[in-house]
Amino acid sequence: MQTRHLKHRVKPRVDESTLMINEIFYSIQGESTHAGKPCVFVRLTYCNLRCVYCDTAYAFYEGEPISLSGILERIKQYNCRTVEITGGEPLLQPGVFPLMRQLCDLDYEVLLETGGSRSLQRVDQRVIKIVDFKCPSSQMVHKNLIENVNYLLPHDEVKFVVGNRDDYEWAKDFIRTHNLHQKVHAILLSPVFEWLEPVTLVSWMLEDRLQANFPNIRFQLQLHKYIWDPNRRGV
Repeated sequence: MQTRHLKHRVKPRVDESTLMINEIFYSIQGESTHAGKPCVFVRLTYCNLRCVYCDTAYAFYEGEPISLSGILERIKQYNCRTVEITGGEPLLQPGVFPLMRQLCDLDYEVLLETGGSRSLQRVDQRVIKIVDFKCPSSQMVHKNLIENVNYLLPHDEVKFVVGNRDDYEWAKDFIRTHNLHQKVHAILLSPVFEWLEPVTLVSWMLEDRLQANFPNIRFQLQLHKYIWDPNRRGV
């Protein structure tokens, strides 16, 4: 079930009992080590970043307020045990923390897709965090909250969206500097869709024999953009 879209501009809510929701839908997971798995997506409204390649700009302002109990009811209708909380930037709204906690209490597998600019400190430790630290070509690299590396857990994943060779080199330095390969379950390198040819990123990874130094690194594509029209919502 997909929520309707309101065209007025909204700001993050301060009420923990309600969230501004852009859409709720059932699809397959298109990214991370969970790629291919059926999943319920809860996309929250608003984002504090403006990545130049953003593919969900419609989530900046469009949404409707839904209570936590209403969100849980919508999720329950899909009879799926994996839920991803995404955005926009979901950690802007304080109600996301009790939502994730309640989902974990109900034995859902909970994934959190976050841009790395908001503190992870309050995130329930049962949640699988997928943290998208921003590379230079996003023009948002200055927004990375570096202290977030201290809140990463062994089941978490880190993603780098790579637009060019400079991004690739920056990501390697970031991984090495912060020992990410020793902190998380997986490190994901993803080419910016229609910017960088997938074969180019793969060739860099193979030439550098990255897995010798970072055994948990892997290439990924956004599967949903190859299964459906890349501009389609709700998939």
